[in-house]
This record gives sequence, C-alpha cells and structure tokens, in this order.
Amino acid sequence: MSIKRINTGTRMSEIVVHNGTVYLAGQVGELNASVTDQTRQALGEVERLLAEVGSSPKHILQTVIWLADMNDFEEMNAVWDAWVPAGHAPARACGEARLALPGYRVELIVTAAIPA
Repeated sequence: MSIKRINTGTRMSEIVVHNGTVYLAGQVGELNASVTDQTRQALGEVERLLAEVGSSPKHILQTVIWLADMNDFEEMNAVWDAWVPAGHAPARACGEARLALPGYRVELIVTAAIPA
C-alpha cells in the first residue's frame, strides 16, 4: 500500500494519506489572535486540507486538541461545538501543552477517512 505525502518539507508533510486514512499536521491560527479566532482559522484549514484529498469534517475520525491554557477550554469549545457537523462528532481529546510559539493558543491534530 502506498503512502501519499502532500506539501512535504524537510520537517513534515501537511497531509499524509494511507489506506483511505488522512493524517493532517497540527493546524493553528494566526499568531497572537484570540482563542476564538485561532480555533476558527485552524478549523478552516482542516476543512481546506480535507477537501484537497476528497474528505470533509463529516469524515473526521479523531481530533486531538492542544491548548496553551486549559482556561481557554470553554472558549475553544464554543467554536468547536458550532463547527462539528451534527451526528458526526469524532473521538476527541483535549489537553494543555506548551505550543511551538508563545502566541499560539490552540492546535488541532486531525485524522479522517476518505469516503469510498
């Protein structure tokens, strides 16, 4: 089975597809923006990347969300809850972590299926 890597650099690929499963690199929003804006922007990138390989938010299997501060949990969830397609909530985890740069407040890591 082949592995397809899209937008590959020296450090990572933006998308990896294997056996009908899509793995996205961590998605973030604009540096120093609010948690609401970063979450919206990151989810927009998730949609765009999934569409690039023929998938969509309805086909997300799992999402791991990292917050720089768990006090932002409710603010992030307000955006997430409005975005997730009804009846298609993926398995999800959310934790606190120091993100790559201090201005990042949320990062999303998504695994999805490509519909047959």
